[in-house]
Amino acid sequence: MTRARTLILLLGAALGGCIGETPPGMPTTRIGAPPEPMAGRWHLAAAGASQCVMNFGAAPDAGEGTIAPEGGCPGNFFTSRKWTFEQGSLVIRDHNGQPLGQLALASPGRFDGKATGGQQVTLTR
Repeated sequence: MTRARTLILLLGAALGGCIGETPPGMPTTRIGAPPEPMAGRWHLAAAGASQCVMNFGAAPDAGEGTIAPEGGCPGNFFTSRKWTFEQGSLVIRDHNGQPLGQLALASPGRFDGKATGGQQVTLTR
């Protein structure tokens, strides 16, 4: 075996353990399956504000999917386009991928949390 080939094999083996790892100091986002299926119609409400229907799209057991809001949503939630389930929380994101709110499962069919502006929000079936 040539010296160059040996070096390439050793370098490949050393880097092989790094694939998929996050560099030190970089935040990690772990997407996992939500505690219940998300696909379907949900109602988003905020205290003292309007409420709206949001249609969540996702494959069974998916950790992320799409959102199609039906107007009248509180705050900026009318721009909702994507959801992810990250580190135990449901994160609703806008059309640019920016978070609009973070919610946690309160009971079957109900998530409670806050919009990025601090407003309390509830998502129910």
